[in-house]
Formats: sequence, C-alpha cells, structure tokens
Amino acid sequence: MTTVAELIEASAAALTAAGVVFGQGTDNAWDEATALVLTITGLADDEANLTEVIAESDVREIRTLLGRRIDERVPLAYLLGRWWFAGYEFLMRPGVVVPRSPIGELLRAEMQPWLIQPPERVLDLCAGSGCIGIVAALIWPEARVDLVELDPAAAELARENVALHGLLGRVTVHEGSLYAPLPDQARYDLILSNPPYVDDADMRTLPAEFCHEPALGLAGGADGLGLAREIIDARADWLTPSGALVCEVGMSAAALIRAYPDLPFIWPEFEAGGEGVFILLAG
Repeated sequence: MTTVAELIEASAAALTAAGVVFGQGTDNAWDEATALVLTITGLADDEANLTEVIAESDVREIRTLLGRRIDERVPLAYLLGRWWFAGYEFLMRPGVVVPRSPIGELLRAEMQPWLIQPPERVLDLCAGSGCIGIVAALIWPEARVDLVELDPAAAELARENVALHGLLGRVTVHEGSLYAPLPDQARYDLILSNPPYVDDADMRTLPAEFCHEPALGLAGGADGLGLAREIIDARADWLTPSGALVCEVGMSAAALIRAYPDLPFIWPEFEAGGEGVFILLAG
C-alpha cells in the first residue's frame, strides 16, 4: 500500500534525480509531484489527505506519467490535460503554451492600486488557452472580455475554457493578430497580454521541456519585443482615458527599457515570484 505522502516524496525525489527543468506552472520538484499525485487521485491539497492510501490503478497511472515527464521531458500540464492558473482550473493540451504568467497575481489583487474602478471592458491579447482573460472575467463579474489569439488550435482551446467557466455570454474569442480582429470602435479599460517574448539567442538554448511548447507562443524575435512593440505603439487607440496596459516581457525587460527610455513603465513586484511585467497607464 502506498500513501499520498509516500508517492509525492518518491515522485519528487525521482524528478530531482533526473534533473528535469521546472518553470511551466511549478518551480520545484515537490510542487510538481504534488500536482501529479493529487490530480490523478482527485484529492484536495489538504494535509489530512497525506495519509490516504492510493488505489493501485492510480499508482500505476502516476508512475507512468512520471516516467514520461522524466524520459520525454513533456510538461506536466500536457500529461494531465489540465492546469491551474490564479486558483482556477483550465483545460490544457499540447500545442498551447502552459499557463504561468505572474499577471495572475495582479488580477487576484484586482489590479490595485492602479485601476480607479472595476473595468467594464477587458482585452486579452495573445490569449493562448484564454486563462488570463477568463480570470479577469471571473474577478470582475460585470466585465465584458475579448480574447484575441492567432493560432486556431489555441483559440479553440480558449473557447472550451470559456465554456468550462460558464462565460459564453461575457467572453468572446477572436481569431487574428493583436488588435486586427477587433471592432474599430472598441475601447478597453484594461488590456492584458502575455505575448511571445523569448529572444532569438534564448530560443536556441531552451530546455527540452520548453521545446514541447509551440515556438509561435514563445519566440519574440531578435530582442524578444516583436509583438510587444506593436501592442505598446497602438495602445492609445484602444485604451479608455483611465485605462491601463499590462504586458509580460520576461527577460526582455531590459531591451524594452532601452527601446522606450521615455515611457513611464511601472514594474510591480510579485509575492509568488516572477518578473518582467509592466503596467502603462493611459493617463
């Protein structure tokens, strides 16, 4: 008989020994092992469940998935077919970037102190699975949210996640590039984006785990700012007078500051870790 605690500990040890790379939703072996074991068993993340004995069928499935995680370096989210972002569950599949943006922490704090009032219209550019825009819709139940995604497979997954969270009446998925598929008259109190921002040099040295993710969702060009520039340069045409743009550029932040030395970027700090997210206020 194997308990939850025993299998988490053994799985974490195996991940550590294998030298797998984290960063796709977890940043350490223990959290990754916990996510694997609790997802397959269906148990809550509660200390009281650590002594629960796991069914042998679940033990076999966990060990099989653990083997693939180690041998093939497949991100755990793809193996599980779901992942969690800002406390909410999302459907996940290969070919779509795994949710992990620190923007989720800003949303959980309702964008305070930067938003004067709850947003009525929200835009999520480069939406991927839809997680950022969907969380915004859940945080602000009166807001209408537009998601824009270029890749048809990711856009379809975003629609499934919109339906999963019962948001078909308030959240719309548009297929296309950045602002192009939006109505000309649309204006937003909050624009959110986690665009591709990995520069060419880093794309050539990505760990195997990240090579399972689509290059379309990661590669940001020579300096990582290919799409970020377009988002920034056109923001005034889409923001309301009291609106805000929130965008993640990760390790390309230094290049962004060099490219726009006069823009008043706000760089929030994150309690849960993460960096490279800026806020630009319309006013």
